[in-house]
Amino acid sequence: MKFNTRLLHGNFQPDKSTGSTGTPIYQSTAFRHDTAEELEKIFKGMAYGHIYTRISNPTVEAFERRIAGLEKGVGAVACSSGMSAISLAVLNLLETGDEIVSASGIFGGTYSLFGNLSSYGIKAFFAADSSLDSFSQLISEKTKLIFIETIGNPKLDVPNVQSLAELAHSNGIPLVVDNTVTTPYLIRPIEHGADIVVHSTSKLINGGGNSIGGVIVDSGKFQWAAEKFPVLAEMRKKFSFLSYVAKLRQGLHRDLGACMAPFNAYLTSLGLETLGLRMDRMCGNAIQLAQFLDAHNKVEGVNYPGLKNHDCHQIASLQFGGKFGVILTFSVGTKGQAFKVINGLKYAYNAANIGDIRTLVIHPASTIYSAFSEEERSLMGVTPDMIRVSVGIEDIEDLTEDFNKALNLI
Repeated sequence: MKFNTRLLHGNFQPDKSTGSTGTPIYQSTAFRHDTAEELEKIFKGMAYGHIYTRISNPTVEAFERRIAGLEKGVGAVACSSGMSAISLAVLNLLETGDEIVSASGIFGGTYSLFGNLSSYGIKAFFAADSSLDSFSQLISEKTKLIFIETIGNPKLDVPNVQSLAELAHSNGIPLVVDNTVTTPYLIRPIEHGADIVVHSTSKLINGGGNSIGGVIVDSGKFQWAAEKFPVLAEMRKKFSFLSYVAKLRQGLHRDLGACMAPFNAYLTSLGLETLGLRMDRMCGNAIQLAQFLDAHNKVEGVNYPGLKNHDCHQIASLQFGGKFGVILTFSVGTKGQAFKVINGLKYAYNAANIGDIRTLVIHPASTIYSAFSEEERSLMGVTPDMIRVSVGIEDIEDLTEDFNKALNLI
């Protein structure tokens, strides 16, 4: 089954009771059961069933099954946002005294989260670049995971997923991959050795910018060693390859209540069905816009893995099948110049999101990354004159004309 067919038919069938070709919305807080004995069995994990939407819901479950199938995982847990998904994914593995080794060019919210974990006795170390050596030299006996994004946002560096998975496994730890900016259309990290995959479904998976959400997918392949992950090793005896998901559902996901709403799951499922078509169009627009900007005399530099002079062009070509994502950045000399360009755009909206069908722009240094130090912004690839673009599905001729008019204002 090819990708676009899987979007519609993979892990999905019309509703058995009504024949509905769309996922029904079960907008219910709780679920009735015939007997007390039946509900007891469900609470104890001895029988299948839904109890309370904070724990599970049929609409949300239908979405989870589709995502798990697309990412080639054994199970998925949907969350209230991308940040809740990242938080739960890593905290499911961590205890006080543990350490994280992370890529540095990651989303500002994730960078901030990892820094704030120090309040709970968990330290995060950030690799200087995407090379294997930069990650390797930070690993210690206390390291419990390596975290990367498939394409750094907004640094736009591209780590070698397979090599980092091998590095992680040689140290007895899992590789956690944020696949938000590439989606399973460009890469399925589990096929490259990753153990846990996360998404902010608010972005490309949803596509329409109409609902917040996140999801965690487990490969089911990692062997949780008792000395390193005692709780997961114990759970593996009962739940086998589903131990990570079982621990998550019975622990943090249930207790913190960061669940996806049924209506958000419904809207995101609708968006998911056109993911392949949108990604084709958006990636095609992104490379053309990057080339246009790269040749423009008012632009001082363009950062996009699809450009042949990009440091990560070769690994991006290999990992993403000849497509390079929907995000690019470009520089125009000063913050003031950047503001003039953003204010001069008509079709590209100034908004704090990515992955929408509409083209979106933002000045990262004064917004998402404004709370970080100059040193931290430099590590994350953020400069004062940089504009980030999330390319949409508009006609490319209109986009290039829009950017050309805005650039000619400086």
